[in-house]
Amino acid sequence: MLTFLGDSHLRFCRGVTRRNFLQTGALGLGGLSLAELLKLRASGAVNQRGSSSKAVIYVYLWGGPSHIDTYDMKPNAPVEIRGEFNPIRTNVPGFDICEYLPLQAQIADKLALVRNLRFNPNFHDPVELFSGYKKPTEAGFAIRPDFGSVVSKLRSGSGPRQLPAYIALDSKAGYEFRNGPAYLGLAHKAFVPGDRLESLALPRNVSLDRFQDRNELRRTFDQLNRNIDANGIMEGLDAFNAQALEMVTSARTRDAFDISREPESLRACYGEGEAQRLLMARRLVEAGVPVVTLTFGGVVPNADCNGDSISATSWDTHNHGFPCLRAKLPRLDRAIHALITDIYARGLDQDVTVMIGGEMGRFPVVGRGGCGATPDGRGHWTYAGFSLISGGGLRMGQVIGRTDARGDHPVGVPYTPQNLLATLYHTLGIDLGTTFPNHSGRPTHLLDNVEPIRELI
Repeated sequence: MLTFLGDSHLRFCRGVTRRNFLQTGALGLGGLSLAELLKLRASGAVNQRGSSSKAVIYVYLWGGPSHIDTYDMKPNAPVEIRGEFNPIRTNVPGFDICEYLPLQAQIADKLALVRNLRFNPNFHDPVELFSGYKKPTEAGFAIRPDFGSVVSKLRSGSGPRQLPAYIALDSKAGYEFRNGPAYLGLAHKAFVPGDRLESLALPRNVSLDRFQDRNELRRTFDQLNRNIDANGIMEGLDAFNAQALEMVTSARTRDAFDISREPESLRACYGEGEAQRLLMARRLVEAGVPVVTLTFGGVVPNADCNGDSISATSWDTHNHGFPCLRAKLPRLDRAIHALITDIYARGLDQDVTVMIGGEMGRFPVVGRGGCGATPDGRGHWTYAGFSLISGGGLRMGQVIGRTDARGDHPVGVPYTPQNLLATLYHTLGIDLGTTFPNHSGRPTHLLDNVEPIRELI
C-alpha cells in the first residue's frame, strides 16, 4: 500500500463536469484527475526547453526560521542578541552552525550557505520565495507564476508524461499563499497528491479489462455532453483518459511515490513523520520530475512549546522559540543530512539541486520584533535571512555573504529570492531571457533580476 503525508486540494477550470470515476476513484489524484491534468497541459503545450535531466527539490521551512539561532550565529554579541545556543565547527573552516545541527556539520563540504539574503519588508511572504515577487494583492504588483509552474510550462511537451512536471508534496508548498501558475494556465499548477495514493493503482478486485470497460461506459454517458458542448471542452477527452490510464497502470509511476520500496534502514535515516517527504522527493526527482516542493515545518509531537500551536508546528517561533528549536532542529538536521548524503551516494549531485530556507529570518533581539515575542522567542524580521543549497553541479563547501555583528542587515549588496530563483533556473538549464505573454499579452520576463548567485556558478 502506498502511503503519503500531506494535504490535498486542487480545482479544475472551466467547470467541466466529472464523474466520480474521474474524481477520487481509479484515476483521481489530489482533486484534479490525471486525465484533466494532461488535457490542460497539452492545450497549452510548448516545445520543451531546459535540460531534461536536471531537477530541484525545494524544502520550504515555512514560518521563517531564526537565522541567528541556526546558520548565522553571533557568539560574540550580547546575550539578548546571541540567544541560548552555541555554534560548532563544521568540516569547512568558517562554516560554523548551531550545536543542534551536528550531522550537517559533518557534510558542510556538500553544502553552500548564503547568509546575506534580504526579503521584501512584508509580513510572511512565501510568494516571494516561489515567484520572486511580492504578494499580488498589493497595489502595483501583478500576479507572477511560481517557478515550478514556469518549469512545468517549459518541460511539458505535447506527448504523455508518466509523472507531472511540478509536484508539491503538501498544500503549503503547492498552493496555500502562492501565486500558482498565473498567466501560464492551470495546467501548470502544482500537482498536490492526496493523503493516500491508492489511486495510483487499480481498485481492488478490478481487472484491467473491467477497468477499461468502465472507461468505455463513462465515454458512452459523456457522449450527450459532447454533443451539446459548444466550446469543445469535451472533445478529445478520451485520448487524455487513455494517457491517464497509461500513467495509472505504469509501475514507474506507482514506484516513484512508494517509499516503502526503500530499505527500512534508509527510511529510518530520514526520520519519522514529515521527514519522509524528503525521501519521497528524492524518489520523484530520480524518476524524472523536474520540480518537487515540500514543507518541513518542524512538527514535533509533544514538543515543549508551552501550548503555542504556531511555534510548535512551524518556524514562526516568536513564542517560546528556544524550547521549540531544541526539539525541532535535531529533526531538521537528521532529515537534511539523510537527503544530501543520499543524493551524493546515488550520484545525483550534479543534476539535482536542493534549496532549503524560509521566507524571512527572526528579529535580532530576543523577546522583541513583529507580531510580538515572549522572552524566549523572536519576532519577525525580513531584512536578513539565509538559504542552504546543495548539489546541482554548483560550488559547495562555502559561506556566501555575511550580516553585521547584530544580524540586523546584510553587509554590502544583499542577494534576494530573485537571485535564488535565477540560480535554480540556471541549474535547470533554462534561458533566463525567456518571456511569456501575461494576461494582457505583453511579453514578461521570468525575473527582474536575472543574476544567479555568482559564487555558486
